[in-house]
Amino acid sequence: MPLDPQAEALLAQLAENPQPKLWEMPVAEARALYDAMAATLDMPDVAIGKTEDTHIPGPAGAIPARIYTPVAGGHAALPGLVFFHGGGFVIGGLETHDGLCRSLANAAGVRVVAVDYRLAPEHAYPAAVDDCYTATAWVEANAAELGIDPNAIAVGGDSAGGNLAAAVCLKAKAQNRPHIAFQLLIYPTTDFTDAEQWASRTAFAEGYFLEKETMRWFEAQYMGGNDAARAEETASPLSARDLSGLPPAYIVTAGFDPLRDEGKAYADALAAAGTAADYVDYPGMIHGFFNMQGVLDVARDAVKQAASKLRAALAP
Repeated sequence: MPLDPQAEALLAQLAENPQPKLWEMPVAEARALYDAMAATLDMPDVAIGKTEDTHIPGPAGAIPARIYTPVAGGHAALPGLVFFHGGGFVIGGLETHDGLCRSLANAAGVRVVAVDYRLAPEHAYPAAVDDCYTATAWVEANAAELGIDPNAIAVGGDSAGGNLAAAVCLKAKAQNRPHIAFQLLIYPTTDFTDAEQWASRTAFAEGYFLEKETMRWFEAQYMGGNDAARAEETASPLSARDLSGLPPAYIVTAGFDPLRDEGKAYADALAAAGTAADYVDYPGMIHGFFNMQGVLDVARDAVKQAASKLRAALAP
């Protein structure tokens, strides 16, 4: 299937107005560029019942977080989604994913707790994993105060955030806590051990928004030179020896995304281990399209579909 016409037009516009490559920029400038792009591409002014910024006690200090109550959510206990933003573990934050979190909260009827975990290179692996796991455990422990049903807590994220959501599920299984009912993995990166094995990384190495050199830069910043840790299951979930007994998953990929093949491979591996894994590919889409609701019609449909899966999974 060819590129979606709206995605093709977006890529053409970006090519006409090229920006410096992220890996060639100081980290602070890369973050600022991503923030500006997110504000341009996302759907603006998504109505929401309530937002509240807070802090979660973390392993190295307070973790900023934002709690979203859906429109008409009220004070009743609702299912919860602990959400981890994408951005290659280096860029992104609460603001870049604010529109997506609002959309998911409203469409799924859940309270979303967005976690502003520590970023690399200042905080290399496993800092982000530790923050996200701690935040998820905190949400379960404080569910009553948060207005969340402790038996209906999901984790989710896009790209790097999808990796972190999968890692949190693996760590929760190993630690026997917290209880996670569902995992929403949006074009996750799942393998840091042998990136060259994935045909999609080569086929879409340049010109499709996320590029191969950008991924290499992200991974280098995140691992901080600790290449031996790349095979750990909380870095590369696809390396996990046992994927059984994990929460049911909904895994999304995009047809023109370098991460497409490893996302599908993780869905296949979960299913082979007996873990329910619902997989969908959007063949005309590019990486990051869930954050492009302002310019891509398919993105809005895909977010609604993901929210529908989330709602059904967490329904009492």
